[in-house]
Amino acid sequence: MKFRKLSRIILAAGAALGLGLGVVACGPSNTIDFLYVTTSKQNPGKINVYKVDSESGALIQIADSPYSSQGRNPVADVASPNGKNLYVINHDDNTVVEFAIGTDGKLYPQQTCNTPGSFPVQMAINSAGTFLYVIETYQPNFNANIPGPGALVVYPISANGSMGAGGGSCTPVADGKNSFFPVGTTPGAVDVLASNNYVYAVNTGDATVMAFSSDSAGALTPIGTYPVGVAPNAIVSDPTNRFLYITDGASNQVVGFVIQGDGTLIPMQSPFPTQSLPDAITIDPRGQWVLVANYNSNSISSFAINQNSGNLATGASQTSPNFLVNTGPAAVLIEPALGRYVYTANFLDNTVAGVYMNPGSGALSGVQNSPFIAGGQPTSIAAVTHGNHSIQHTQP
Repeated sequence: MKFRKLSRIILAAGAALGLGLGVVACGPSNTIDFLYVTTSKQNPGKINVYKVDSESGALIQIADSPYSSQGRNPVADVASPNGKNLYVINHDDNTVVEFAIGTDGKLYPQQTCNTPGSFPVQMAINSAGTFLYVIETYQPNFNANIPGPGALVVYPISANGSMGAGGGSCTPVADGKNSFFPVGTTPGAVDVLASNNYVYAVNTGDATVMAFSSDSAGALTPIGTYPVGVAPNAIVSDPTNRFLYITDGASNQVVGFVIQGDGTLIPMQSPFPTQSLPDAITIDPRGQWVLVANYNSNSISSFAINQNSGNLATGASQTSPNFLVNTGPAAVLIEPALGRYVYTANFLDNTVAGVYMNPGSGALSGVQNSPFIAGGQPTSIAAVTHGNHSIQHTQP
């Protein structure tokens, strides 16, 4: 999947493995999160499950890990807001698989849904946990030999985590006679605001982001399309529903937008430079810091969010805005329990890197014994909290 992603970026532009010794296993009392990392090399793919240690940020795989992804080439995963379910995209099988998450972090496959089109690549879930948004490379009747526009598929989520209208039917929200909502060429990412009202889809091939409003039944209505750089490829919104950020992998930058009350977007004055080939982006739970994974530079770029304008800047107390991780970071995540440990899935060296982020300054430093062994070609990361944790985002 990563090679496909890089190929799309190039086309649109026209243009040390190891596990340290001495890690103490995380006990129940100091496990703050469970981390889920998909790996794509094997068939079927795998899901590596780790406990996150509260004191060190160290990762320890749970006893039964890894689990089967139930399909080929898992490329994305997302956890439900209540921490009870994990959803995984198997790109080559055109499926989304629902897993139940045990209180000990273990996974139990529940449901497999075939997507209407082909080659799903990314997804998001709303904060209410009621709708799952899946981006597909091609609508029905299109494929790699007959290229065409992509699709945004909306699955209702039942109280038990099952997908589809009526609970477990796999039936998406309809757009007239279609089981999907049309988007542009080679879509690569999707985001839904914390308010649940607006959804944004990034089209890498068209270099645009499409804005949709969402009604209570999950139906989407287009409200605008906006240009974004050369090859946009990842997207994130802040917890206050005010700012939207999109990485441009071809131009090595983040493009920012201010979100209006009606969901429309106003571009920020200028893009914000990253290192080479940014391909993943996240915001800390407090809404203060943006972190970007740079695939070619093997690094994370850290930015402070101006709470008035949304503009990004390097933290004043940071000696460098860029922190080296491992080879080919394809995904980046800040754990949700404490919001201070950052992890990247490193596609090219089969590891997960751990980084400590100072919540006050945004400064990054290494986690002891990082990197941690994953499987072959890790592609994505999701996490759920373990125990009672509450992080308050920055108020406007």
